[in-house]
Amino acid sequence: MASFNAAGAGAANPNPNKSLEVNPPPGDSVSSLSFSPKANHLIATSWDNQVRCWEIQPGGQCQAKASISHDQPVLCSAWNDDGTTVFSGGCDKVVKMWPLLSGGQPTALSGHEAPIKELAWIQPMGLLVSGSWDKTLRYWDLRQAQPAHVQQLPERCYALSLSYPLMAVGTADRNVIIFNLQNPQAEFKRIVSPLKYQTRCLAAFPNQSGFLVGSIEGRVGVHHVDDSNQSKNFTFKCHREGNDIYSVNSLNFHPVHHTFATAGSDGGFNFWDKDSKQRLKAFSKCPSPITCSTFNQDGSIFAYAVCYDWSKGAEKHTPSTAKTNIFLHSVQESDVKGKPRTGKK
Repeated sequence: MASFNAAGAGAANPNPNKSLEVNPPPGDSVSSLSFSPKANHLIATSWDNQVRCWEIQPGGQCQAKASISHDQPVLCSAWNDDGTTVFSGGCDKVVKMWPLLSGGQPTALSGHEAPIKELAWIQPMGLLVSGSWDKTLRYWDLRQAQPAHVQQLPERCYALSLSYPLMAVGTADRNVIIFNLQNPQAEFKRIVSPLKYQTRCLAAFPNQSGFLVGSIEGRVGVHHVDDSNQSKNFTFKCHREGNDIYSVNSLNFHPVHHTFATAGSDGGFNFWDKDSKQRLKAFSKCPSPITCSTFNQDGSIFAYAVCYDWSKGAEKHTPSTAKTNIFLHSVQESDVKGKPRTGKK
């Protein structure tokens, strides 16, 4: 990855962090980004009803590979564990299963009664889970048209993250429901979010002991599942500027060092170490919100989408000048490697 930044480091790159742009960009705001677990294939879903795939070359150059469309805006995406199949869901209430690598046509899984907000592949079980605003989770065995199990939720699903066997689901009314996927048909625990405002995103700890939760009020909670670890729970403020408070839109653990990234509607992203309770790196802000982000499988690339998030309503949206960009940031190990805290305790 040594040459990754060089290609975009010239004066022509307007990105404040010299991140490389993915071209061609989607035609409307990006709702999710997902890297293949096996290769540098990047999926983006967007409000123009499209699911697009790019291949990222070692030097950072991007090649558009393929795309499929839904009938309405697409809100979420996931890959299966061997990187052959992409799943997408959104406002048309169907999950599309796209055998991307084989060049096959997508097939639809129907059953949800409202838009699908979250998708995740459960590798040890060989199942896909979908979370919807119809207040259900559905587990899909891809050999069957009907879901293997429908799990009722107390409210609409807003966020979902899993690190097997832990799965955390955030819903409206600030519920966070914890599942042990070794017994997926029963709630393991239900808590009220440690944050006072609406849940926007979740990230399960890589060691399965807890989760991060981000809210619309520029704050992140670090929460452990086991009550015996309650003393380790804390919250911290981020994505704020003076009296302006922005939403935390994305939380991503680094796949190697298990530090994490936050991205927000202030146009900024940061890398953090929860164990030493410190920020490792703050990056320069982009001119528009960052709506979603993700690391690739080895943590060498951090992808993020910069576009309008509608947080200030239609009056702040100017279609003629609105831009949607996806950027690739070359991750330096020194920025994501955990550090012991220095100075005062």
